[in-house]
Amino acid sequence: MLADQVADQDVTVLGKITTAFGIKGWVKVYSYTDPVTNILEYRNWLLKIDGQWRNFSLTGSKLQTKGLAVSLQGITDRDQALALRQAEIGVLTSELPEPEEDEYYWFQLEGLKVVTTEGVLLGQVKELFESGGGNQVMTVNSCEGSVDKRQRLIPYADPIVLEVDLDGSEIQVNWDPDF
Repeated sequence: MLADQVADQDVTVLGKITTAFGIKGWVKVYSYTDPVTNILEYRNWLLKIDGQWRNFSLTGSKLQTKGLAVSLQGITDRDQALALRQAEIGVLTSELPEPEEDEYYWFQLEGLKVVTTEGVLLGQVKELFESGGGNQVMTVNSCEGSVDKRQRLIPYADPIVLEVDLDGSEIQVNWDPDF
């Protein structure tokens, strides 16, 4: 069934289906959540199929050595499961729990301008990623008004990220523009 009037901006993507798992309609899931099992806290998923968000209920899950496998209501054989390959898994953003004070979801930071303590515009956050060992990094691309056309990788860490202003669409960083 199609999700009634669900727009991309109302959905937060939490992972994707990679392929089928077995012959009974189970699918393998790549979760973007930390820890990966947090995706299982949401029992109703939206899957993006042919550009449309469709509702699916989670009916079972298994933690595997190489990730997660889940069963979805209405998906009962391998062919149906294979048809879901590479489908994005989302939930309504309104269903996400409120982050703790001074904590943010990555999607909230994407698109924010990054400015040094001296007021130098470095660019705009394109994405965030884990670089290993629990370290998070912002990819900052140049934008209109930025000091240069460089792409920067800036650690998202306390001594560097000084302030996040969601209302002002800006992140203040302690960062040398020449680095």
